This record gives sequence, structure tokens and C-alpha cells, in this order.
Amino acid sequence: MKEEEHQLSLKEKWEIDNKSAVKVLLPQCEQCINVLINTPIRCKAYTQKKPIYVLGCKRECEAFKHKTELCLNIDKRYKFILGGILGFIVGDIIGIPVEFEPRETRKKDPVREMRAYGTYHQPFGTWSDDTSMTLCLIESLTDGYDLNNIVDKYIDFYLKGYWTPYGEVFDIGNATRNAIERMAMGIDPLECGGTSLEDNGNGSLMRILPVAFYAMKANAKDRIELTEKISSLTHAHKRAKLGCIIYVEYAVQLIILNDKNKAYEKMIQSVYEHCSKVYKDELATYKRIFSGKLLYEEEENIQATGYIVDSIEAALWCFHNTNSYKEAILKAVNLGEDTDTIAAITGGLAGILYGYEQIPDTWIQCMARNKEIYELVSRFAQSVDKPKNV
Repeated sequence: MKEEEHQLSLKEKWEIDNKSAVKVLLPQCEQCINVLINTPIRCKAYTQKKPIYVLGCKRECEAFKHKTELCLNIDKRYKFILGGILGFIVGDIIGIPVEFEPRETRKKDPVREMRAYGTYHQPFGTWSDDTSMTLCLIESLTDGYDLNNIVDKYIDFYLKGYWTPYGEVFDIGNATRNAIERMAMGIDPLECGGTSLEDNGNGSLMRILPVAFYAMKANAKDRIELTEKISSLTHAHKRAKLGCIIYVEYAVQLIILNDKNKAYEKMIQSVYEHCSKVYKDELATYKRIFSGKLLYEEEENIQATGYIVDSIEAALWCFHNTNSYKEAILKAVNLGEDTDTIAAITGGLAGILYGYEQIPDTWIQCMARNKEIYELVSRFAQSVDKPKNV
């Protein structure tokens, strides 16, 4: 008896073709309540054919509504944690499809919505190593600070695809890769991070945000020491560590003061009070931040590279020159270059201040593994009041 022919779904076609030289795009459609089985060019939302930009995955569909909608409900005391972490991840998602594209390209084709494929040919809602390593750190800190446990999770991420969107690593920086390989060899974790000038990428900055939530009630000295240790796992040069300190201290002050300008001033005071001696040779590198002049620069003077100074300057500039979560994220992405990391660290700050309610819901609903992420963040939020071993 002849076997009945099976018509492949869009997802099945994408999975087959993604392994070959031919690349077929997978729209959001199969996750949407408006999908019609076996009719890929039509759906319940459109009386005629779907728009070409939907079929071609040029941008997200305005009619998209997830079949299994994620409902956010967290204790109001911890809304800033959910906002910060989701804000970070969504920024990563919006930035990853256009990573490494120059600013000139973004001027001609500005990002105004969620996209897919692009640089790494990944579907809608995909996040990068920035989010993977951030989630590893969140999971570890939920049970208290344990450097070896953090290291174990980073090794599992690199070797086994732990906390990746689809079980495999598709994006990782050289300095981070080299550091994790040293961890896997059993080298002292605090000796694994690079210490040369060339090791001042943003690979520790991209995963440091959870420290702000974990240690927000600790004294600044202890919080800074914790920030230094966690940065040093992959990036141990003083310049990289100071960049992480600036970001964490600003995030903490943003949580406390709920005002971007007051938090900025307080961050500068805190960093100078606790870091001026140890980091005296690096303070000048961040002079535009400490002087406050950065916030009033023209866009042409803002660099969006993976160099840690450029990255944190770009994030602070985008955050201070916008008035909403979405506006901040899109400004960051449209700077071009290292779009995923800069949008992510911008989104972490914007999410803290504006709350998760300001993050477009379709962006959250499209997020890969969003339910698992929400459950993890909820557990982490509930743990922040427990005594800390900072």
C-alpha cells in the first residue's frame, strides 16, 4: 500500500533546508493563533495573501498573536528585576539579526521592529551568547554566590549548549571562548580572563547585569569586589572590570532612585569613592562618562563597537537620549556594529526604569524559551531578599 504523502510544514522545511546550502525562511506563522494548516500564503488575519514582508521574514507581522501566550505576573516589589532582565534579552533579540552591519546600512534601512535571520540565519525571537551567559549567571546566583558553580554553567553553555535558544552555540566572542576553555582545563577561575589590552571587549559587560540585582542591598565595596570577580572570569583587565563596575553601580542607583539623571550622578560619586585609587590609571579612559559630556554628544561621536568603552558609552547615550523602552532599543540597534550587546545593555537599563509593561508584548511572546526564562527570573527575584554571601 502506498504510503500517504506528508506535506511538510514551514518549520520542517526550514529545518531541512537550514542544513543545506539553500536557506528557506520560517515566518512567525506557525506559532500564531491565526495560522491556517497547509496554506502558508494565507491566514485568518488576512483576507488576501499575507504581505510579502511577512512571507519573506523582512519584519514582524502586526497581526501576530502567540498560540500559548505568556502572562506576566510578578510581585510588584520585583517588577524592576523582570523589567531589567526581559529588557536585556529583548534588546539582544532585536539586535542579533543585524549584528556587524555598519551604521550607513541602518541609515538606509532603519530597524523599527523585530526581525529575523540576517547575520546568523536564526528565526524570530532568537537571542545570543549575551543572554545565554546572563541566564547562566542568574541561575547560579539564585542559589547564592558560588564561583565554581558559575564556571560549571559557563562550561556547559559552551560545550553543551546549556541555556541557548535551541541547544547549540552559534555566537561567542574569542576572549570569552578562550577563557571558558581555560576554565574547562581546571585553571583557577580568577586566572582565566584575559589581562592584555586586546582583552577589553564587552564580553563580561554583556553578562554582568544580574550582579546589580543580587547585590543591590550590599555595601558598595562588597558589590564592586563581586563585580570584579565575575568580570575576571572572562575579562580581567582593569579597563574591562571598571566598565562593569560603572554599569552595575548605575543599574543599582537606577533601582534605588528611579531617576536616570540622579542615578548617573550617584554612580559617578560611588565609583570615584571606591575605585579612584585602584583604577586611577583607567579613569581617564572613561572621562566622557565621568564628566557627563557623553550624554550631550552628537550621534556621529558615539561609537558602537565591541570595545568595552565604546559599548558602555553607546548604551548610556542611547538610554539618556530617549524616553521609552522601545525608543532606547531602536536607537541602540540603529547605531549599527555590535547591535546585540549594545541593545541588550541599553535594554537592561531601560527595562529597570520603564518596567516590563513598556516592552512590546509581541517581542516578549516571540522570545525563544520565554516560559522557562520567566520561571527562572521569578525564582531569582524571590531569592534577592535572602542573606547574601557577597
